[in-house]
Amino acid sequence: MDLLELLDPRIGEHILDLGCGTGNLSYKITNTGAEVTGIDHASTMIKRASQTYPGLNFLVIDASKLAWKEQFDAVFSNAVLHWIKQPEKVISGVCRALKPGGRFIAEFGGKGNIDTIITAIDQALDAAGYPKNKTLNPWYFPSISEYGMLLETQGFELKLATLVERPTPLTDGDKGLNNWLRMFAGEFFKGISASEQIHIMNDIESRLRPKLFKNGTWIADYKRIRIVANKIK
Repeated sequence: MDLLELLDPRIGEHILDLGCGTGNLSYKITNTGAEVTGIDHASTMIKRASQTYPGLNFLVIDASKLAWKEQFDAVFSNAVLHWIKQPEKVISGVCRALKPGGRFIAEFGGKGNIDTIITAIDQALDAAGYPKNKTLNPWYFPSISEYGMLLETQGFELKLATLVERPTPLTDGDKGLNNWLRMFAGEFFKGISASEQIHIMNDIESRLRPKLFKNGTWIADYKRIRIVANKIK
């Protein structure tokens, strides 16, 4: 079952798409007859979403600063929450924004997500003279028990929580890992010269090639948490 099926949007419902990006899933949700408000902290994403789907409502809003009160029947989030290192603020805002009994459906990186890649990044940086610095890691990958406890503490009843291994092919063949590192892991390389970054990324590739490069394609070792929770009435 995909995430939209778990959301099960209904005609006339008002749904918040938290971290909507370019709005593709927001648009799919509206096709069910539900009304959608899409938010993202990136103004560039919201601009693209508004241009692609001019009839939908998109707003530039930080997910950790939600101000709505009992406005939504459901909150939906796909591949976003692992970028927010203040989960309590997000969950509190989501709970406040939901009507009593409202649904929170989300999928994001969980404990062990891209562990192999992160280990290689740490090792390559250390070998280049840059010791491990946890503050540079941009991600939050909780366990099911950790996130479930946060939900229950903030006023949710947990209905479903799973952690699924999802090995994911990266596009662009041999360049796939390098492109992924530059797009998603740039925080690790802040303050490092461009030439040295190339050296470090080549080292990362060498460390990961025996493990994650198969038949001409890089495979990211993704692990995803999927949760369904209801706001307690």
